[in-house]
Amino acid sequence: MSTSLNILAEADYVVVGSGSAGSALAYRLSENGKHSVIVLEFGGTDMGPFIQMPAALSYPMNMKRYDWGFVSEPEPHLGGRRLATPRGKVIGGSSSINGMVYVRGHARDFDHWEESGAKGWGFADVLPFYKRMEHWHEGGHGGDPKWRGKDGPLHVSRGPRVNPLFHAFVEAGTQAGFEATADYNGEKQEGFGPMEQTVWRGRRWSTANAYLRPALKRSNVRLIHAFANRIAIENGRATGVEVTKGRNAHLVKANREVIIAASSINSPKLLMLSGIGPAAHLAEHGIEVVADRPGVGGNLQDHLEVYIQQACTQPITLYKHWNLFGKGFSGARWLLTKTGLGASNQFESAAFLRSQAGVEYPDIQYHFLPIAVRYDGKAAAEGHGFQAHVGPMRSPSRGSISLRSSDPMEPPKIVFNYMSTEEDWIDFRRCVRLTREIFAQKAFDAYRGKEIQPGDAAQSDEAIDDFIREEAESAYHPCGTCRMGDAEDRNAVVDPECRVIGVDGLRVADSSIFPRITNGNLNAPSIMVGEKASDHILGKTLPRDEAEPWINPRWKTSDR
Repeated sequence: MSTSLNILAEADYVVVGSGSAGSALAYRLSENGKHSVIVLEFGGTDMGPFIQMPAALSYPMNMKRYDWGFVSEPEPHLGGRRLATPRGKVIGGSSSINGMVYVRGHARDFDHWEESGAKGWGFADVLPFYKRMEHWHEGGHGGDPKWRGKDGPLHVSRGPRVNPLFHAFVEAGTQAGFEATADYNGEKQEGFGPMEQTVWRGRRWSTANAYLRPALKRSNVRLIHAFANRIAIENGRATGVEVTKGRNAHLVKANREVIIAASSINSPKLLMLSGIGPAAHLAEHGIEVVADRPGVGGNLQDHLEVYIQQACTQPITLYKHWNLFGKGFSGARWLLTKTGLGASNQFESAAFLRSQAGVEYPDIQYHFLPIAVRYDGKAAAEGHGFQAHVGPMRSPSRGSISLRSSDPMEPPKIVFNYMSTEEDWIDFRRCVRLTREIFAQKAFDAYRGKEIQPGDAAQSDEAIDDFIREEAESAYHPCGTCRMGDAEDRNAVVDPECRVIGVDGLRVADSSIFPRITNGNLNAPSIMVGEKASDHILGKTLPRDEAEPWINPRWKTSDR
């Protein structure tokens, strides 16, 4: 690797990416004042109402200014559709453009990580980091204070749940025989209850607000806006990051370590451009092999979901605000007071369920919304309605990220390979039918109109499969492409301390290291990875917390 580039800057630690994990790393690595940190971020400022106003969440993920604009290759099992894969190109990364939903993941997810080779990442190991990062606001909704953190940088709150439909959803779930839970991030994930959001005082509480801004007030932290081309590696050791700033290439030198936190899409791309990845694939692109790691870019996972939409017979949904005047009024109120509809992401009720008897912990997630609308902000033409986003949590399908060329500016090739197994289809049909069962409960009698989507005609397996093929959308939870595992595992990319296997002075710490996708939205576990990786880098550790999660005593015999 060329070292003749002029040195733009140098620090003990260079972090690539200012997103969920990267901002947490910058904050923790600089905390004791002993080490200098440079954060590299290509995207620009997050200032402005589209990002900071929680209800505006459908805008930034559809704006070139804030989003890398990735799309998948044609998906073979979804009729050749190309699915949008938004990733944040802005300070705070994807935490600045996401839906702000806060889910830790189930305790068993992390126990599975440990069983699959990520030693020291069981639930007892990660729970202390969740507590350290959180500033939890119960807001009088009940919950699990002893399971939660009270003085971390990340504010976690709950929406006001003013709309009666939020309560109807939870009540319908219990009428169908399912559990209720006062805090799915506490002891008991399983059941219907309030949803949590990274919103504080009416603003999006991204990692830029929680971690990066406080870190940048310290004299030992610097943010440099530049495009990372590749990692500079000399004699098997990472020495810095080659970047493009303006029109020129430079070196940002790392005196101790380089930490890649560039997302599950960009982190494997950066490793491959640097000669770390499947040797044959690198050779195809004329890239000199530094470390032959066949697992780089593999193991790609995501959550797929469908929106089940129901017309509402009472004019109480958010549709009444879904016009120029309503949006203008909500926006003005938010700008002036940080209150009102603009101050919530509107995901205020949720559920985590088990699909069938014999499943030990939840494998289905629900987001409930009191409007029938799509992520791109297009409301259902029918008018008043409500919807549930539903999908399985642990799909067996696996995809990959690969290089199109050796040009760092080219986006990578993304193949999710969604719905590639029969199990995927069985699980999804079950999700559709289960949602219909919930919407048919007495709690919705006063509100239930006709089914908008998929519609009453779609009853057979074939009709439901057609609906899934045409309408399933990504929940935007890609992960797993630099899998963490035992250092002897040929397909692992990083060891349990997040060190890239086969290269010194280089780590990866973001959602790409997840061995398997966790339950729910991925912002919280991605931040946790940044928190825990920083302790590995600094040679620190937190004592384990042996709190036992609630597991349904009927799990072997019933789905509820």
